[in-house]
Amino acid sequence: MDENAHTPAPFERGTDGPKVIVVGIDGSESSWRAAAYAAGLARRQGSKLVLVYVQPVMAAGAAMGAPVGDATNEVAEELMAEIREATDRLQGIYDVRWEFHTLRGDPYNGMVQMADELTADAVVVGASESAGHRIMGSVAVRLVKAGRWPVTVVP
Repeated sequence: MDENAHTPAPFERGTDGPKVIVVGIDGSESSWRAAAYAAGLARRQGSKLVLVYVQPVMAAGAAMGAPVGDATNEVAEELMAEIREATDRLQGIYDVRWEFHTLRGDPYNGMVQMADELTADAVVVGASESAGHRIMGSVAVRLVKAGRWPVTVVP
């Protein structure tokens, strides 16, 4: 073999681990397990943890006069309160840099948007707890199929 032959290095973003880990949360048990897993990963890797809640848009409910925006804003506020409570409990024990983002829309598209905007190195989501996802496909499966980031699905 020629000593001067050069084998191209595999693609990497210049770090020995993820710099930004995006995790989807929605208040479900599996999303909290995903957040805990991602927080541990972020702590061990020295990564920034970005928690994302995509507020679902329910056009049918809104058309019937239901206060959809208020309900989803309340969920976002409750999630933020729980996140702050958890970080306050762990203050000084674990040092994790984190952010919380919320946006409205389809959960899959919202996660893709945030992962792209933040140049995520990894995405973590909880396994779907909805029976309807067996037909349409869960957010987790769709993110994996997108093949744009390493995706970890936490049961």
